[in-house]
Amino acid sequence: MTQARNYLAIDLGAESGRTIVGSLDGKQLTLTETHRFFNGPVRLNDGLHWDVLCLWSDIKDGIGKSKSIDSIGLDTWAVDFALVDKNDSMLGNPFHYRDARTDGMLDEAFKIMPRAEIFANSGIQFMQLNTLYQLIATVRTNPKIFDIAKTFVTIPDLFNFWLTGELTNEFTNATTTQCFDPRTRTWSTKILDAFNIPAHLFKPVTDPGTRIGTLLPSLAEETGAGAVPVILPACHDTGSAVVAVPARNEDFAWLSSGTWSIMGAEVREPCLTDKALEYNFTNEGGVNGTWRLSKNIMGLWLVQECRREWRRQGEEMSFDALTQDAAESEAFLSVIDPDDAQFLHPGDMPSRIQKFCADTNQKVPETKGQIIRVALESIALKYRLVLERLEELSGKHLDPLHIIGGGTKNKLLNQFTADSTGRTVITGPVEATAIGNILMQAIGMKHLSSLAEAREVVRVSFESEIYEPKQTAGWDEVYARLQKVMK
Repeated sequence: MTQARNYLAIDLGAESGRTIVGSLDGKQLTLTETHRFFNGPVRLNDGLHWDVLCLWSDIKDGIGKSKSIDSIGLDTWAVDFALVDKNDSMLGNPFHYRDARTDGMLDEAFKIMPRAEIFANSGIQFMQLNTLYQLIATVRTNPKIFDIAKTFVTIPDLFNFWLTGELTNEFTNATTTQCFDPRTRTWSTKILDAFNIPAHLFKPVTDPGTRIGTLLPSLAEETGAGAVPVILPACHDTGSAVVAVPARNEDFAWLSSGTWSIMGAEVREPCLTDKALEYNFTNEGGVNGTWRLSKNIMGLWLVQECRREWRRQGEEMSFDALTQDAAESEAFLSVIDPDDAQFLHPGDMPSRIQKFCADTNQKVPETKGQIIRVALESIALKYRLVLERLEELSGKHLDPLHIIGGGTKNKLLNQFTADSTGRTVITGPVEATAIGNILMQAIGMKHLSSLAEAREVVRVSFESEIYEPKQTAGWDEVYARLQKVMK
């Protein structure tokens, strides 16, 4: 009888963090959440930041509450970063990717290096929150910080450094920065030099599944965990989530659904074609030699911000209640482009949705249910557009569509997605990111042999739900409307 192995996933999302112990007994994986904590931006005089010290305190608490663990792996969101000096001290508190200092920075960047050249040397979609534009903003507003910085680290690299004392640049997160060349699998000195970003700050990349060290002695004692190995999962949370897709075939599409939605396919080589540039797709590193050809879509952020605004106005409603109201509201009242720039920043989202509809000469949603329905239908329609372009770029018919992550709890959006795309939708697991993190630790510890074996564990251990297209009438007409209102 094999002994169960216990792996601790530290999973940091844009809204919350948690520590989850995965116990693997043969092919059966069970999860136990040991700590959950808030995460969110903090506004200071100079802009919007992450509270990484509070997160670090919660990480340590989570380790302390997790007993008898065989290894630790940490994943977070992408694009944000810190700089470390020669004394291994963090220089300033990391900015949040929604900070406004990158407003207008893409246009400034294109004056120095054309859009096509940036894409050819990075393979990454153009979003103002990308690390590259954050670094360019730093060059313009605080150039002297580069004189004292020694090392660039993404957010998971920073926490891995605090866990082990080892400075690394993990592969999957490095590829999201738009400063990394997917053809050579090294940092793009062509991009860095063009924007006066010191290339010496960037370390050689380290692959997922690598054991980078053990908990520092002081931390091992403080948490009571002992000298536990720290294994790199796919440190980009989407990379970890895709590991946990319970796919049986190769030609599937995946959709990581949450605050952001990200849709993609698993491919063997990055796609750097003119069409990929035109469609603003991205090539992010995966595990075991794969790439994630994908595109970001504004996901349930729209609903979260609506709920936040209504709560600020004194009206508290659960997500379930809002979704029920949406289900009972009129179909196809109006359509918005979820990725329009006005929806990026925090604020009064209901008014912004109404303004978009008015500005595009559509009916203006008035009730909460109407506003949420417009948002959810529009997200599902954007999924259809991205899926069609993904198939064009990959040259494959992608079926089924696997939806993973917390957004799978929104069953109305799942059904809208099946209806809009005309594809079978398979949802689950909800905790895909933590599961993928855990499974890469198991691969790194040589307890699992391959990605295929890891996905078999997911199929055995977690239930999926299947949505077939039902109410397909009307979606084609409103899909044409989406394409018309997109700028």
